[in-house]
Amino acid sequence: MVAHLTAAASLFAPADCPRLVIKIGSALLVDQKGNIRLDWLQAMAGDIAERRAAGQQIVIVSSGAIALGARRLGLAKGGRASLEDAQAAAAVGQIALSQQWAALLEARGLVAAQILVTLDDLEDRRRYLNAAATLDRLLELGVVPVINENDSVATNEIRFGDNDRLAARIGQAAQASGVILLSDIDGLYTANPKTDPAAKLVPQVSRIDARIMAMADRGSGSGMGSGGMVSKLEAARIATRAGAHLAIISGEHDLPLRRFVDSNIGTVFLASKAASARKTWLVGRLSVKGNATVDAGAVRALERGSSLLPAGVTAISGRFERGDLIDILDAEGQKIGHGLAEYDADEAALVIGKRSDMLADLLGYAPRAAFVHRDHLVLI
Repeated sequence: MVAHLTAAASLFAPADCPRLVIKIGSALLVDQKGNIRLDWLQAMAGDIAERRAAGQQIVIVSSGAIALGARRLGLAKGGRASLEDAQAAAAVGQIALSQQWAALLEARGLVAAQILVTLDDLEDRRRYLNAAATLDRLLELGVVPVINENDSVATNEIRFGDNDRLAARIGQAAQASGVILLSDIDGLYTANPKTDPAAKLVPQVSRIDARIMAMADRGSGSGMGSGGMVSKLEAARIATRAGAHLAIISGEHDLPLRRFVDSNIGTVFLASKAASARKTWLVGRLSVKGNATVDAGAVRALERGSSLLPAGVTAISGRFERGDLIDILDAEGQKIGHGLAEYDADEAALVIGKRSDMLADLLGYAPRAAFVHRDHLVLI
């Protein structure tokens, strides 16, 4: 849903956004030949230094390692021909990228820190809390953390796959008030502006519904990145549910943050009221192991804040264990939420559709009261 307009860039100003995450895509950092765009990066470091001088704490989520390493290794397709190539390119490129960030920030009196994470680091609750504590301490010390996915060890099963969603998850962990995604496009358009001259920029969005998702284009314009507008909308859903505003703005200008302040050109997704810290973490989890289809009565109960009981589940799929994340679907197959399963898939198959007083006889032990407890469940 498109929102009534406010001063978009002011939502990300230091006074209103004390902690900001900035994501920078590969095409902005590395040119088509695989060289760092040093002039642009120097200007960007100056942009960041201005924000720090104004008292804003900054976290950078920086792409570019694979593209940079691929050039140094002479790998085809920008290092993305295979997972093994991407891992090798990332290992080589990450050193060069972090050196550049450290040098450019140091020249402006700032200390940089490097953090590499995998999906599992933010999906596992304990490791997530450890990452959050490290980020918090670095920011308190005035450090600028530079974060990337640890592509040199990540596999297809444990990858974010794009730094848009990683930035949103880091925003959660850092308890940031805002996330800015620097892109090769000004923001979300009603259609792909490269193919439809009638496409219009959407300045603000208050709710990401089916109509907004339909505007997304899956392509990555440069061919170097792994994201597209779909991944940016998914990132916006994660960030806004955690209570942070998210902006998509163009990075194809020097000093893009200053340009955003001057022009207000971009798309801003307005934050919703944040849930509890645990439910905020649940909102952003991405490793779904199965799903449970529920009846209309269960949907109504969930909307009232109840737990999901076995009696309301009509079908399950996937191989999940107790504690795994599962999607909750309505009778039409639409995702309405997700949560942590209280039963393994084999046990779940025995209890779905059954009344609570029948479960002990079916399982041979005292059953758990809920299929998904309300404390471990979020609706979307």
